[in-house]
Amino acid sequence: MSARSKARKQSLDILFEADIRGTLPLDILASRDVTEDGPDARPIREYTREIITGVAEHRRKIDELIATYAQGWDMDRLPAVDRNIMRLALYEILWSPGLDDAIAIDEALSLAKELSTDESAGYIHGVLGRIASLKDGLAL
Repeated sequence: MSARSKARKQSLDILFEADIRGTLPLDILASRDVTEDGPDARPIREYTREIITGVAEHRRKIDELIATYAQGWDMDRLPAVDRNIMRLALYEILWSPGLDDAIAIDEALSLAKELSTDESAGYIHGVLGRIASLKDGLAL
């Protein structure tokens, strides 16, 4: 697994935990960033920081896009893991310069296949693909 894939997984863990607990992802990030040496040391990858900060900064627009393009699904009815995979991927697609959309979508699908239901990957692919195809026309 590449360093960026590990950072995405770490980011998803933080986003998911914040969503379930009803707290801010930046607060979870700060609580997990143990820098001392020892058994509790859990360094946070720089790309994880970038993703969490970006998702937090653009959360309102990201959630608006998911609600708009996740046809037939209310944000609250989406499985929490799927909702957060899409948040992570949409940050990368829309605000991560130099990252190809196909990579962000493929990474999201890998996470969905590993951590969600059998149907989730196809659904997530459809939502992300629609938004990626329209991104140049979106008001961000």
